Amino acid sequence: MTNAREVERQLPSQEARDLLALTSDIASRELAPRAAAAEERREFPRDLFGLLGQAGLLGLPYPEEYGGGGQPYEVYLQVVEELSRAWLTVGLGTSVHCLSCHGLATFGSDEQRERWLPDLVGGDLLGAYCLSEPHSGSDAAALRTRAERTADGYRLSGTKAWVTHGGVADFYLVLARTGEDGPKGISAFLVDGGTPGLSGASPERKMGLRSSVTSQVVLDGVEVPVERRLGAEGDGFRVAMAALDAGRLGIAAGAVGVAQAALDVAVEYAGQRTAFGRPIGEFQGVSFLIADAAAGIEAARQLYLAAARRKDGGLPYGRQAAMAKLVATDTCMRVTTDMVQVLGGAGYVEDYPVERYMREAKVLQIVEGTNQIQRMVIARSLIQR
Repeated sequence: MTNAREVERQLPSQEARDLLALTSDIASRELAPRAAAAEERREFPRDLFGLLGQAGLLGLPYPEEYGGGGQPYEVYLQVVEELSRAWLTVGLGTSVHCLSCHGLATFGSDEQRERWLPDLVGGDLLGAYCLSEPHSGSDAAALRTRAERTADGYRLSGTKAWVTHGGVADFYLVLARTGEDGPKGISAFLVDGGTPGLSGASPERKMGLRSSVTSQVVLDGVEVPVERRLGAEGDGFRVAMAALDAGRLGIAAGAVGVAQAALDVAVEYAGQRTAFGRPIGEFQGVSFLIADAAAGIEAARQLYLAAARRKDGGLPYGRQAAMAKLVATDTCMRVTTDMVQVLGGAGYVEDYPVERYMREAKVLQIVEGTNQIQRMVIARSLIQR
């Protein structure tokens, strides 16, 4: 894998540069050598998330006072990109974990943050985000999981779908209906993974990201104390959407990482493989594919960084996050497809990782809001403005 320092980075401090150097070292030593075999065997690398936690990489965008890294989103996302460049299962998992912490960090009370956030961002625990359901993917406001009031809190019943880390997570951000139909009747809960009645179904058998556990999560009368509700009743949809804006930037960064990895392989191959007496990279048909890929990757990188700077500056960034997710994931799909083409027959077999990158790229156009939904978000925000 190409060293991270061969990609031009925009890092605001020496601390951030050291952090990315540490990430690159972990990625090249611990992630990249294991990725292909683990993906083939569908092995979830739980130990690597423990390693990232010990290195301080699982809570980067959260305050130091709660055990986080206190880093700008601009820096955190470049870490996600570098992890994804080595192994998307780990990069995406890091993004999902941070997404799962977002509700508590942003909408939790001071008491809730002091009580639970240090454990969540400290690295020993792994999170999951439970919004989608079997009948409602992009239509998040149509969820049916219910949270009925009890004497001590709430009883959650329902089924969540497409949950990354479902059944293996230590805590879950769960969205459930406490009132009327529609967005105003949804509330958010922080649920411990060991709570009786919560269980993960059999993992989905996916086209790519096979080491990443994705499953339904069943909530069968799960008792949750009232102090684990985040915000007021009815605030849940706002909690969910705010988290998704941030999470979409994580998906964008992961997509750039996968596209960069595919380009790295193709550039090396095009310089070594010969045809008609010279390296294939000297032929226009190959070199133009590589040039277009490099330009697209850099454009997508700058787009997610620009959105991150808006978030770091306290400015609205929802439209920019949707743009970044849309452009980065579409670019990743195109680049990985084209890099398979650069390798020709070699790109279609498992001897080279580009076929895996291409399979992984597809899901990034779907998760955390399909790219059709991103276009709706972008257009609606422009028209309503």
